[in-house]
Amino acid sequence: MNSILLAFGALDARLATHCRALSLRRHEVAVRIGVHAHERQAAQRMWFDVDLCVKLDHAPAARDDISQTVDYDFIRDIVAREVGSHHHELQESLCDAIAQAILQRPEVHAVRVATRKPDVYPDSASVGVERVCIKPW
Repeated sequence: MNSILLAFGALDARLATHCRALSLRRHEVAVRIGVHAHERQAAQRMWFDVDLCVKLDHAPAARDDISQTVDYDFIRDIVAREVGSHHHELQESLCDAIAQAILQRPEVHAVRVATRKPDVYPDSASVGVERVCIKPW
């Protein structure tokens, strides 16, 4: 797997040298999403990948204790809140809403959110979108 911290660092070197990356991978949720009539009948499986850059002063890990980092629970809570708020037409708008909600957290300096629908086409693993957002220093 490629380093997400180095990928963020390509956008701003400080993200690679002054932050810690935290990740949630292939978090699966049933989502009411889609523009087609058949997509409105039932929820669809979606996968969420979320990467955060947290400044080291918010996650120093100076001691082996949860108070020394950022607890991942809030990421799952934000995904659940945004997914459950209403029927979403587009992955793009859902992805953007999740990214913006996560970026509101003071300890998060940058975020990458990728969404994937694995059951759309029988000849494809998934279809998806991705969004990256960074706060000004």
